[in-house]
Amino acid sequence: MVALKQIDLSANENFDQDSLFTRIANDLQVQGFSIQECALPSRIAEALSAYQLSLNSHTYQPAGVGRGSDLNQNEVVRNNAIRWITADSPAGQLWLDWAAQLQSFLNHRLFLGLFSFESHFAHYAPGQFYKRHYDAFKGQANRRLSIVTYFNPQWQNEYGGELVLYKHDDDHVGIKVLPQFGTLVVFLSDEFPHEVLPASRDRYSIAGWYRVNTSTHCTIDPPD
Repeated sequence: MVALKQIDLSANENFDQDSLFTRIANDLQVQGFSIQECALPSRIAEALSAYQLSLNSHTYQPAGVGRGSDLNQNEVVRNNAIRWITADSPAGQLWLDWAAQLQSFLNHRLFLGLFSFESHFAHYAPGQFYKRHYDAFKGQANRRLSIVTYFNPQWQNEYGGELVLYKHDDDHVGIKVLPQFGTLVVFLSDEFPHEVLPASRDRYSIAGWYRVNTSTHCTIDPPD
């Protein structure tokens, strides 16, 4: 009788994660963005999807435009709803731990100086959108790297809701990304204008940003 060889699943997961992180780093170095279809580890994606769907709609808030004292609701620009992610839930903790591992890997590989991370769930009801915009402006913000992932099983082309990533201001075609379950998009926040097109059904995702530290002796970043 031949003894079955025990498989170290954790080693396989670590290998897969390192491979994913390496692909993201290589893409960022070459072209400033990375699109990885259905690449978020399934246990994390499934936990986040289940948690997001369990949230009461009243826990969401209307998404705004701008930051801090400049934050305002502008439904001409965007009209979706968001809920900030914390470590208060097991799913939130899983996501934040994974995001921290990616942060450490990219800092080691690309010397990006990523200092902190923030992210929120996003819900786009049918017909909702986010017009073309930048996540940061050169020299004016500390968002360095943007990351988006999706929780929409069996999403079809005809549903719409694509993220359109433009390579520069004069690009009017862009790269369309279908919001399929577990797909990851990572890009330099101040390099790529982008938008979210309306969909014909509910669309669920996470948007997050890695920030660099712009603290001074007078101002602490990120603020409380």
